[in-house]
Amino acid sequence: MRSRRIATLALALCLAALPLAGQAQEAGSPDSRPQGRQALDRIVAVVNDGAIMQSELEARVAQTRSQVARQEQGAPPDEVLRRQVLDRMIVEEIQLQMARDANLSVDDTELNGQVRAIAENNGMTLDQFADALEADGLSLAVVRDQVRRELMMRQLQQRQVASRVNISEREVDRFVEQQGASREQARQALFQRKVNAEMEEWIQEIRSRAFVDNRLVER
Repeated sequence: MRSRRIATLALALCLAALPLAGQAQEAGSPDSRPQGRQALDRIVAVVNDGAIMQSELEARVAQTRSQVARQEQGAPPDEVLRRQVLDRMIVEEIQLQMARDANLSVDDTELNGQVRAIAENNGMTLDQFADALEADGLSLAVVRDQVRRELMMRQLQQRQVASRVNISEREVDRFVEQQGASREQARQALFQRKVNAEMEEWIQEIRSRAFVDNRLVER
């Protein structure tokens, strides 16, 4: 039951998995990192003026692989999965840099409300949620950090993508006629369809404008 609930958490965050960047950074200090971990950690990608460390990538890959296993889906080979996860992390880093440049922020009230809602959606109190996360090798602090990052990216996407979408009454009429949906359902479906298309184009745009030095060397 616990694993199912944590998988639901990841879906609630609209992510393929819960990245553990905050946890990796906390564990990455020279005093606390094991000797083997210290030797492994290196920069795997430079994104504008930011960097993604191998420890962050491996933590994210492990979480992605774990979620795929819980969903009983076949995972791609390790090298393919590692490339896919790093590419997703690069796109997220670009968005977070853009959000910070635009002075976007998430206050504690909004953050606390979102975390509490995720716990409630999983049928747990906040304390139960924290315990379930800990049992899965996560922590509430790390999840709070990821929720804050996700909310910042949503703010940015709202400004940059959703604001581009326009739906005409003629489009709504045609959808209602073809699908037999209500006008509200038609508007929502059309909006989501257009947002998805705009999102793909926007991601390509911001990726092409960013300086990205992918240093991942397959092992």
